[in-house]
Amino acid sequence: MHELGRVLRLDARRTTILVAVPVLALLGVAAAWRELIPGVAYWDNTVVAVSASVRLLGPVAAALSAWVAVREHRLDYLRSLTPRSPATGPLVDLLLLGGVALLAYGLVALTIIIQTVLRAGTWELPPAGLLAGAAALALHVVLGYLAGRLIPNPLTVVAVAAATRLWDTLRCTGSSWLGLLPPAAIGQVGPFAALRPGLFADQLLWSAGLSSALVLGYVLVVSRQGRLAVPLAAAVALTAAATVRLHDYGGAAVVPAAAGYVCRDWPLTVCVHPALQGALPDLEAAATPLAARLAGTEGGFTRVFQLPGGDPVAVRAGVAWTHLRDLAPGYEQRAAREIRAGLADPDACTRPTPGRAYSALVDAWLTDEPSPAVPDAAAGRRFARWSEQRRRGWLRAHYPGYRQCALTPADFPR
Repeated sequence: MHELGRVLRLDARRTTILVAVPVLALLGVAAAWRELIPGVAYWDNTVVAVSASVRLLGPVAAALSAWVAVREHRLDYLRSLTPRSPATGPLVDLLLLGGVALLAYGLVALTIIIQTVLRAGTWELPPAGLLAGAAALALHVVLGYLAGRLIPNPLTVVAVAAATRLWDTLRCTGSSWLGLLPPAAIGQVGPFAALRPGLFADQLLWSAGLSSALVLGYVLVVSRQGRLAVPLAAAVALTAAATVRLHDYGGAAVVPAAAGYVCRDWPLTVCVHPALQGALPDLEAAATPLAARLAGTEGGFTRVFQLPGGDPVAVRAGVAWTHLRDLAPGYEQRAAREIRAGLADPDACTRPTPGRAYSALVDAWLTDEPSPAVPDAAAGRRFARWSEQRRRGWLRAHYPGYRQCALTPADFPR
């Protein structure tokens, strides 16, 4: 009875690992927050950010599981005194460790989802993404715990942490299909892009199949119950099928996605992806002075559109394009500078000519930036003394030279 009491006290002690939940949650939130696009509420990127938290949370959970396995392994001789199956204790440990890790993951998901809802005001969360991240985290727990059971040495904890961290960090985004194995290295998913259909479902099947195969294989060995061979084979087959499907993606997790624009129509027409609609007032305020100064030139524009993809920006037919990849502080000034950069002739202005300095002088005025030094300081002083109206008239007359980076001191008369 004394030994049985010790066993019961040991089982009750398992719950002490619940103190790890807030630590794991904080680590997960920090990892997920890095993957969010500043200022942008985009649900595909939200679910990728939550899943990406496993890339940091997973190794920590695996190391914790290995530590518990090493600690509990020393006490197996006591549990052998009870009539329970030798697999019961490890399975209870796995359930508790999995519950701790998934509770922390749930807190991470809740935090990131609330942040997105407050910005977007809608709910478009694909649940398969959250489940894929949870399954990948559970796989880390299983790997760590079984490693600790099979090699009950404190160094195993360090080895598990290092191995899982290397697995989660060395795979590069888009490098090959290996980057899609959970936890996937997808990277940020910006507007005008979407995750490939079925990707998270395949990742969920891969993690769930491998976790089930490992647990069933362990239980089969320690309990010697041959009937577990059938579900073990099914789990291995499921993992193999999911691996083939992930291989077929070829490392491409993101595909272009068509999306409409939301617009603001006065005094300019400014249109962006719906996920960035909060940028419309500031973007219009930054683009309006630039449009006013360019009025009457070939670079004049009355409309501003967000450019999908990575195509080079340009001002064509009265339309200015800008990428506007995020809404980090200063995004409106960056957009205005990008529009201004699209005015220059890319062939003429990439060569190191004296005219580039004088075009840079005009660039600074167009976007209200400090004037740079120019080879002829007198020309720079003359331009600085001109009124706003004279500068606009001068630009209309000298726009071709400005665009070709071919201005000279003679173009800045007294």
